[in-house]
Amino acid sequence: MKSIAVFIAACALSVTALAKLPAPNDEAKAKAAEAAAKTAHAGKVDGYKLCKSQDKVAARYRKSGKPVATPPCADPGPFKPAAAAPAAPAKKS
Repeated sequence: MKSIAVFIAACALSVTALAKLPAPNDEAKAKAAEAAAKTAHAGKVDGYKLCKSQDKVAARYRKSGKPVATPPCADPGPFKPAAAAPAAPAKKS
C-alpha cells in the first residue's frame, strides 16, 4: 500500500516537472549569446597556446638536424564583446 502511494506521488511530481518553461527574454538571450562568444574565444586562445607549445617542441626537434614544418600560430587577441543592439522603441498603446 505504501509503495502505491509513493508511486502516485512520484507521478504527480513528474507531471509538474514537465510543465513548459516561459520563453527567455531578450536580456537572457543576450547573456547566452555573450557566454557562447566567450566560450568560443576561450577555445581559440587554447588553440593558440597549444600551437605555441608545439612550436617550442618543433624548435627542439629541429636542433637535432631534422626538418619539421609547423603552421603559423594566429593570436586571437583579447576578447571583445559584441556591441549591444539598440533597444527597440517602446510601443505606445
